[in-house]
Amino acid sequence: MKRIKRKQLKEDEFVTTFTRVVGFIKKRIKLILAGAAAVLVLILIFLGIRLIQAQKTKQESARLGRILSIEQGLETDSPNLEELEKLEGTGKYGRLASLKLAVYWYEHDEFSKAKDYLESIPSKTKDLVYYQAQDLLGQIHMKQQNWDQAIEIYQKIEQDDPESYSLDMVLFRKAQALENKGERELALALFKKIEEDYPQTYFGYDAAQKVKDLEEKK
Repeated sequence: MKRIKRKQLKEDEFVTTFTRVVGFIKKRIKLILAGAAAVLVLILIFLGIRLIQAQKTKQESARLGRILSIEQGLETDSPNLEELEKLEGTGKYGRLASLKLAVYWYEHDEFSKAKDYLESIPSKTKDLVYYQAQDLLGQIHMKQQNWDQAIEIYQKIEQDDPESYSLDMVLFRKAQALENKGERELALALFKKIEEDYPQTYFGYDAAQKVKDLEEKK
């Protein structure tokens, strides 16, 4: 008899609890549905963003591959140059297209055209492409014997001290500009610094030769 009563009590408790839960849900059904809808919307937005990002990454990768492919055929296929010009300045790799165009015109001694492309590369992203562009711009100034402009460019790169670019090369070109400007003592001091700080590099070796040559001219 007691067992039957205990069983009946448990069943009553279950029914009561279930009734309360159902009542709670009925009272708040609109809030629950609204919350579920909000979560669903957030999930759909998240999935949409991921899909757009994936598509954009795919497009940028294709653009990069095309830029590198065009670069290989610039000398033999002039229409490639026109296509590269269309890619210049657009998308994530537009700066790379600008750099490749600048290199092309630099190699053809069209320094004015090369400078236009190099100067179009913004400084807000100081990565390998940016420093390659600045280095090439410095070389153009040296070709044109604009020593002060070249020194200023290499001075700024030296101050940035980028991990993504060889500082020994930058210092060597700065020293060359100083020497060509007639600042031989400053050039000699910088060549000595390169020789001491980068003894095992190509530019360290060349700097040692320059130190020897300049000291012999004293």
